[in-house]
Amino acid sequence: MPIQPAVDFASPTRNAPLPPRSNQRFARSEAAPVSGEPVATRDGRVLQLRTIEPGDVAALRRCFTRLPAEDIRRRFMHTLTELPEPMAQRLCHIDPATEAAYVLADDTVAPAELRGVGRVFIDEAADSAEFSVLVERDWTRLGLGAELMRHLVATCRARGLAELWGYVLVENRPMLRLCSELGFTSRMVPDEPGVAQITLRL
Repeated sequence: MPIQPAVDFASPTRNAPLPPRSNQRFARSEAAPVSGEPVATRDGRVLQLRTIEPGDVAALRRCFTRLPAEDIRRRFMHTLTELPEPMAQRLCHIDPATEAAYVLADDTVAPAELRGVGRVFIDEAADSAEFSVLVERDWTRLGLGAELMRHLVATCRARGLAELWGYVLVENRPMLRLCSELGFTSRMVPDEPGVAQITLRL
């Protein structure tokens, strides 16, 4: 579940020109992915990148059971032993006006499994979106987190948003390192020890 921002964001004028893109790494992903776009991992395996679907509830819950407790805490900021059915239903039935979510589906097994999920929660009033990315531990360090982030950034740019941001535990060094490489800036969150807010101006 998303955490409420610790600070208010000023809303820039929507018709004002956006600043130049500071990081051209995203240039090849100017639009949201179509359903079933193949994504090759660094070790040669292929997953299907697509939007999340209502039928993904069971696969999402199975994915959750494969996550180490440490990864769950890093993503949800607290400990969960399982992904409750109502929460899974909510995460798979998105409101396209305020959310976008993508999964990396592994169709080489039956039933198909989800190896990664990335989503944004859009705040039009603030002209920004909050992101979250989660990749199954055995599929990390293969470029999948960066691939999800590129598509989330492209989605926000296509919607004309000015900023993408998220909360990350400072101990989650791999995510902080990835976001730094992709051009995000970081600052500590007041009154939230151990939590950093990372931000990308679009």
